[in-house]
Amino acid sequence: MQLLLSRLKVKEYELLGRNLSNIGCFFFGIQEHIDLGIKSDPSTGIYGMDFYVVLERAGYRVSHRHLCSITKEDAMKWFQVKYEGVILNKAQAVTGPWSLV
Repeated sequence: MQLLLSRLKVKEYELLGRNLSNIGCFFFGIQEHIDLGIKSDPSTGIYGMDFYVVLERAGYRVSHRHLCSITKEDAMKWFQVKYEGVILNKAQAVTGPWSLV
């Protein structure tokens, strides 16, 4: 959980709505590894990282899996409550020459 917390801090606890899947997963990317506090090595250059988080309810592996599924709304609520996160619409997102809009 600490790993996820430190990565979300770089994103200022903000996700785009399109970063949440219909099956309760979410993903986000960090554009520069130096934002994570990793030292820069001139020989490797600057690289980004993508993070994919899979949410499952307790008991997911039992025979009644369909009862334990997580929806996009469940994942959004969990993110907002657990991390006081913000879900942005595409129009609210800060765009720039680097963004894929």
